[in-house]
Amino acid sequence: MRIVRLANFVTPSSGGMRTALRELGTGYAAAGHEPVLIVPGPEHRDEDTGQGRVITLPGPVVPGTGGYRVITARRSLRRLLDELTPDRIEVSDRTTLKWTGAWARARGVPSMMVSHDSLAGLVGLLGPRRLPLQWLADRYNGVVASSFDVVLCTTEWAAAEYRRVGAANLVRAPLGVDLALFGPERRSEWLRSTLAAPDEVLLVHCSRLSPEKRPERAVDTLAELRRRGVPAVLAVIGAGPRHGALVALADGLPIRFLGHVADRDLLAGLLATADVAIAPGPVETFGLAALEALASGTPVVVNRLSALPEVIGSAGVAADDHAAAYADAVEGLLDRPEHHRRAAARAQAERFDWQTAVDGFLHAHRLSPLTVSTGSSSLPGVV
Repeated sequence: MRIVRLANFVTPSSGGMRTALRELGTGYAAAGHEPVLIVPGPEHRDEDTGQGRVITLPGPVVPGTGGYRVITARRSLRRLLDELTPDRIEVSDRTTLKWTGAWARARGVPSMMVSHDSLAGLVGLLGPRRLPLQWLADRYNGVVASSFDVVLCTTEWAAAEYRRVGAANLVRAPLGVDLALFGPERRSEWLRSTLAAPDEVLLVHCSRLSPEKRPERAVDTLAELRRRGVPAVLAVIGAGPRHGALVALADGLPIRFLGHVADRDLLAGLLATADVAIAPGPVETFGLAALEALASGTPVVVNRLSALPEVIGSAGVAADDHAAAYADAVEGLLDRPEHHRRAAARAQAERFDWQTAVDGFLHAHRLSPLTVSTGSSSLPGVV
């Protein structure tokens, strides 16, 4: 089966989204299907890769997003979809690509929208006085759900905004983590000596540096720990529009800004070398970076408001959204014997392998390994 996947708001350094697209495409190909990925970029490209065919269409940068691009040439994209004649489409954007659900329905092609973000959560960040916006978000989510045959959510937290509007076409499937790449054995004494003194606690924050990820909470947490006399230092991995503001906020604190780390082996080493990871995003629908930290044997402090408590289980701590609570959580994790906390983190991550994720996504498409194409069919109902 030819599974055409579409995504906007991606960049070469967009982290979790690119990881998920790559791993799912690789899994679809290994299962005997023909994945085709369409993404925006600076110029047109058409490549055969390990994750299948990847077509890049020219798309402008969205101002203020730190490099995110979108495909705006709807006519060109529609023509390309017609040429590709997909057996399934999988859409990773509920806003600018919502129209592709109608395109697919008009041609009898089963469609699935993967909910990688939370519109209700993003609106909630504006505060309780924005209740009309929450109502509009619910209305929009209802329209989105009716535009596609299936809406796939990776956590129950992500599914909640669709359940609230009575969507009857929800399915659940988790994302995964590369358990061979990320592991406790990647811990590096050389990296440790580069980033921290022998008696210091090494914290790591790994995410896109954008407002919805709330990276300033990691800086505030470090400041609070230092105020308490905890000899902690922080490594920040990632890039984004909040970088300059964070550098200013970090003035006088022992923080290393490492930027986007494209070398996956180096990233695995950094995560395994840290003592605790901090993932403070309040609207995370899954949190791949936090899961990669767990796989590396590093426990994680997460925002209680997000989906991450579902992912980390008892291998980390869910904290209220202020620096004192995060500092308490970090100290609580450090009080656990190191061997126990690292083993618990790895054990939790082992529940989320990519093969399980691929199987779940294919099941949502009503496909299986080595399926023989027999034309379009309807997709499954709710889980």
